[in-house]
Amino acid sequence: MKEQLPFKETKQGDKKIRVFSENTDSGDYKWHRDREDRLIEVIEGNDWYLQIDNELPKKLTSGTMYIIPEGVYHRVIKGSDSLKISITLL
Repeated sequence: MKEQLPFKETKQGDKKIRVFSENTDSGDYKWHRDREDRLIEVIEGNDWYLQIDNELPKKLTSGTMYIIPEGVYHRVIKGSDSLKISITLL
């Protein structure tokens, strides 16, 4: 059985748009790593954080871009509303 992901995803051209709901349990946002480098742009969301392995969490800010390197463990930390991001594979 395929694991349920804690976000909804749509595609817009070469980008993926993901929405993380404020109603999802914070325990569902697990440490994971990706198979490719990713450029993340925050579209909207308040009080969400990105934590990269061995680093302190960084607050996600609308309009800001973040790079997540291939194979590096990371997670999002739930904020006070829904988070919407754009993902571009590098």
